Order: sequence, then C-alpha cells, then structure tokens
Amino acid sequence: MYIPEHFREVDPAAVAALIEEAPLACLVAATGAGLVANHLPLLMAPGGGALIGHMALANDMHRLVAEGQEVLAVFRGEEGYVSPNWYPGKAEHHRVVPTWNYRVVHVHGPISFQHDTRSKRAAVGLLTSRRERRTNGAAAWRMADAPADFMETMLDGIVAFRIAMHRTLAKSKLSQNREPRDHAGAVEGVRSAGGAALAAAMERART
Repeated sequence: MYIPEHFREVDPAAVAALIEEAPLACLVAATGAGLVANHLPLLMAPGGGALIGHMALANDMHRLVAEGQEVLAVFRGEEGYVSPNWYPGKAEHHRVVPTWNYRVVHVHGPISFQHDTRSKRAAVGLLTSRRERRTNGAAAWRMADAPADFMETMLDGIVAFRIAMHRTLAKSKLSQNREPRDHAGAVEGVRSAGGAALAAAMERART
C-alpha cells in the first residue's frame, strides 16, 4: 500500500480501534485459481498478535489456500469525498483539487485453518460475545441459548481460522497535510455532507 509519511498511522491503539469498529475485512489470497477475496468479520485475538475468524464450509477459500500461506486482510474505516470548495484558501489562489479521505488497515500474515469443534466454538464465541455485548448489553445472545443439537449442526457448517499478524500497514488520510484553516473547512464540509464519523476522525488527526 502506498503511504506518504504524513498519512502513515503508527498508533497501535488507533489500528486496533479501527479493526474493532470495522471488523468486516476483505480477505485476499493468491491461489492456483487466481486471486480470491471474501468479506469476513475478523477480530483480534485476546492479547493481540493474530486475527480470528470463520467461514462457511461450502466456501472454497479454505480448500484453495494452502495451510500457512500468506494472506491479506483489508479493514476500511470512515471514508468520504472532500470538495475543493470547502477550503477557504481556494478563494485566494485556486490551487486546490478534490480528494478522498479514508482510514484503512492492511494486515499480512500466514493463515491456519481449524476444523475441530473447540476452535470453531472459540471463533464464534469471540465474535458473538464482543458484538452482542455492544448490541444488546445484559440481554446479549449466548451460544448456550440455542439448542445443543442445532448449535452442533451450525458449527459443522463452518471452518475456523487464525491469521498471524506478521506485518500491519495503516493509513489515515484525513487532510492533516492541509493548512489549519483549510483543514477546518474540510472538516465542516464533510460534516455538512453527512460524514459525521469521518469529520470526527479528521478532527482527532489534528489534535
């Protein structure tokens, strides 16, 4: 990924937060059948250092990708268009062009697949416990809420996997290279266009 130094994200907490907030990754691998990409929710393992997820048993990806092969997981955060009209400096010199702001994380590492019930339960349990607590609080759904035979059938239909995070690249392109007044104008323009989350990320980039 091309990352100019002024857009390079080096804060581990910011990287972890983006993965937590936007877990639906595009998982990409080179195979004998060409490039294969799937969109799958991935979560950082407790203690970090790895991503954990699962896919359908019917998904050929776990048959096409070799055990231990390097894959790429792409996580996308807030993104949106930035108009030159939002820069106060435009009225003076007109030396401005449109751009697109975004946050993204690329995780590279070897993938390992697990077909045993314990690993599959762990992968599903991690996903549901984290997301259910955020969604339903004390009323969070638990795997134990489902009948045991039904849960076993569901688990038989998936494959768990783990990706060791050998290399992580992160980019936060948030107009932080603009002069303060143009950055502030871009923030307000993005917010007025309905991009409240992106505007908030842009503000954080200048603090």
